[in-house]
Amino acid sequence: MVTCLSTPKLTATQTLHSLCRNQRLFHHNSLHPPRKFPLTHLKTLTSFSRRRFSSAFVRAESDNGAVEPRNYDFDLFTIGAGSGGVRASRFAANFGASVAICELPFATVSSDSAGGFGGTCVLRGCVPKKLFVYASKYSHEFEESRNFGWRYETEPKHDWSTLIANKNAELHRLTGIYKNILKNSGVTLMEGRGKIVDPHTVDVDGKLYSARHILISVGARPYIPDIPGNEYAITSDHALDLPEKPEKIAIIGGGYIALEFAGIFNGLSSDVHVFIRQKKVLRGFDEEIRDFIAEQISVRGIELHTEETPQAIVKSSDGSLALKTNKGAADGFSHVMFATGRRPNTKNLGLEEVGVKMSKDGTIEVDEFSRTSVPSIWAVGDVTNRLNLTPVALMEGGALAKTLFANQPTKPDYRAVPSAVFSQPQIGQVGLTEKQAIEKYGDVDIYTANYKPLKATISGLPDRVFMKLIVAAKTDKVLGLHVCGDDAAEMLQGFAVAVKAGLTKADFDATVGIHPTSAEELVTLRTATRKILACPPEGKNDPGVKAATGV
Repeated sequence: MVTCLSTPKLTATQTLHSLCRNQRLFHHNSLHPPRKFPLTHLKTLTSFSRRRFSSAFVRAESDNGAVEPRNYDFDLFTIGAGSGGVRASRFAANFGASVAICELPFATVSSDSAGGFGGTCVLRGCVPKKLFVYASKYSHEFEESRNFGWRYETEPKHDWSTLIANKNAELHRLTGIYKNILKNSGVTLMEGRGKIVDPHTVDVDGKLYSARHILISVGARPYIPDIPGNEYAITSDHALDLPEKPEKIAIIGGGYIALEFAGIFNGLSSDVHVFIRQKKVLRGFDEEIRDFIAEQISVRGIELHTEETPQAIVKSSDGSLALKTNKGAADGFSHVMFATGRRPNTKNLGLEEVGVKMSKDGTIEVDEFSRTSVPSIWAVGDVTNRLNLTPVALMEGGALAKTLFANQPTKPDYRAVPSAVFSQPQIGQVGLTEKQAIEKYGDVDIYTANYKPLKATISGLPDRVFMKLIVAAKTDKVLGLHVCGDDAAEMLQGFAVAVKAGLTKADFDATVGIHPTSAEELVTLRTATRKILACPPEGKNDPGVKAATGV
């Protein structure tokens, strides 16, 4: 038997249309049903095709290489109803597969026994976080408004309980929507904890279900370092559901989650301190963006404590918390929050027992088609720790469904994936950082702008915007685009299309800007701030050129 290593071995699937053609219910030369074909019959046919698809004999290889027939309850069984799992399940059902998905009962804070349809992004990540960002921005906007003539008889006050109640109501609405989307696609929903028994069997709270393919999409959960007193700390899950707003909070971590919550609580008038082990925040981001955002959040009143490693949390008799670090101690905190990364939620899933390979932190190892070391088990989303973004999990889930059930082997495409940090101000980026561009392309041209936005000219506030284009000197191709300022995320979604399409700096220059906007700056950057040569000509030293090693 010859097996291709680059493309997964697929079992032929019988789609609705091919079934209909075999049953002579559609015209032989058309994929569309006759105009008078009753809709009720079509629905019945869809149900029949799924039953026939799932009960048909499929191939399962035994130890001696022989092929034995076997029936399965489902073509696909998904454990975890987050973004990637829901997308894969829904698409697979639309391709004619019989699909089941299981998820833990709903809760605002995740645990070993609680989760909810929608997953991290919808219930305790992107969506509620963005709602909190909206809430926190009003304080800055109130301040901005004064020089525009607005007067307030009393200072606006924020009611934390109102925000929490309305947020929770929205979460219940959204988890209901996710359930309905799955049901309307014909997916069987199960509430409970799924555990893999063997390569084709899943146990959901004591009930066994067989499946031709099993998908793991259980995501990740916040990581809390093992230091004394960590039981007094909270994570991002808890921060979105606290009974009271923090008066003074220590946020440990320098990544995007730490900066987003620092902006949220600062905007809601909490005293915010951010402790990071490194010299700079946002490791992995462009260096100039890292410097700029640190300046901006400091101006807004967030105190950065750099090169401080947490060693212990101590609770005082009055209930306040003190954080001990390698540089001393800071006290008087009402809350200490860890934003120190996330770990794949793979414990107690039975993965080790069936032979699924994982790294030390629980990350499931997969190939370029999202297949694990066990041929019938697949994984998408944060549990694979490839590129941990919700839209990427959606892409991976869709690609998997095409691979398995549409006879279209599809690899997720991780090139030029845009991302945003909903700090205050926001960050948007797509493509390469300056360092990455130099390493890959050598000679690059850098275009930057650092300016006071129009609103700040009247508000009098120290707000600024930073923009950066990174261009390949030899081809003029735009390699990276980075923005820090209001509405950066909205700008980047559109410009990401241009970077993904491989447009050049000349294409940007030829585009007419929209005035007056911040976004127009990205198509009016005419003069390079600096030109970088990986290997400058010997004997020549242009003062306007920096060698890559000096950057």
